[in-house]
Amino acid sequence: MTALTHSTQTDSLLRLAMRADAVITGLSGIAGVPLVGWMANVAGTTVGFEKAMAAFYIAYGVVVFALSMRRSVKAPGLAVIIANVAYTAGAVALVLAGVFPLTTLGVVLILGSGVYTLAFAELQYVGWRRASA
Repeated sequence: MTALTHSTQTDSLLRLAMRADAVITGLSGIAGVPLVGWMANVAGTTVGFEKAMAAFYIAYGVVVFALSMRRSVKAPGLAVIIANVAYTAGAVALVLAGVFPLTTLGVVLILGSGVYTLAFAELQYVGWRRASA
């Protein structure tokens, strides 16, 4: 007797993780716009850097949310996972390279953003593995 199995895996976890990442990151960028001067001061970065990061977060949020609405999120999800891991590596490199005279709070904030993106990359990866092709 042959048993037939049917996979019931879906892409719902990946889609949810992408959307949550997009919304939180995008809202962080929007909230950061009026705070760029203050952030630069307390973190030890520059106003230009903080403006660029706020703009990047907003754009990233819009793009990732749009990707999460595609019919299939398997390939876009992998791209988002890679981008999140790359961001984490970039955050660590930024701190280690000494590009800015970072304050202790600046180091904590930058490395914290790297931890955030790595946590979302992990959640998205679990969703990506579960997603059907």
